[in-house]
Amino acid sequence: MIDLQQLSMHYTLPGGQRIDVLRAIDLHIAAGQSVAVAGPSGSGKTSLLLLLAGLEQPAAGHVAIDGVRLDTQGRDALADLRRDRIGIVFQSFHLLPSLTARDNVALPLQIAGRADALARAGEMLARVGLAARSGHYPGQLSGGEQQRVAIARALVHRPRLLLADEPTGNLDDATGADVRELLLELNRDSGATLVLVTHDIEFAARCDRVLRLHDGQLHEQHEQRGAGIPAALADPHALPA
Repeated sequence: MIDLQQLSMHYTLPGGQRIDVLRAIDLHIAAGQSVAVAGPSGSGKTSLLLLLAGLEQPAAGHVAIDGVRLDTQGRDALADLRRDRIGIVFQSFHLLPSLTARDNVALPLQIAGRADALARAGEMLARVGLAARSGHYPGQLSGGEQQRVAIARALVHRPRLLLADEPTGNLDDATGADVRELLLELNRDSGATLVLVTHDIEFAARCDRVLRLHDGQLHEQHEQRGAGIPAALADPHALPA
């Protein structure tokens, strides 16, 4: 599903200093796996997700998603790839305040010209436990409910890859636990590959694999769902809040 070959990315600060975020990373993620990416703040975790989504370009190397090399695709083709095969969940929800929950979820399908957009959106909201809230606006929903709407929107087109950037970061512990269970359940039921950035060590430990990003390199922590919290993640300094 995901192949990275010699992937590198850097930023240049105003004074000319170069910051290497990712350095010659090779990685393969199989279809249907759940993978957590951990690491210190500022280590490049979100940049990695943006590269996987084709929203940023690497300095070197390439990303292939579902057999498609992103560097061979133009802007319109990348937009079509995201529309058809990739769902993205952001920490800050990014719901449109003027649209109801159902309309927010239906929007990607409406943009794609799907006649069944509203019906599919209603089904997906029911799937995430929000059928009764489909006519409410984001401002009328709790943080956890807004995140569920965002997850429904990311999954309504049945993507093969779901990218989640700190999906529980803005939620209280109880609500975060609910969202965590929902994402893992949807990963199991839909078969979509899940790649998430998280500081939540319990969430990370329940994924099939945990990758720690440090000094521009990815290091595998464990490869077995339910194996418990790896020692490197149990270290309170390993995943800063």
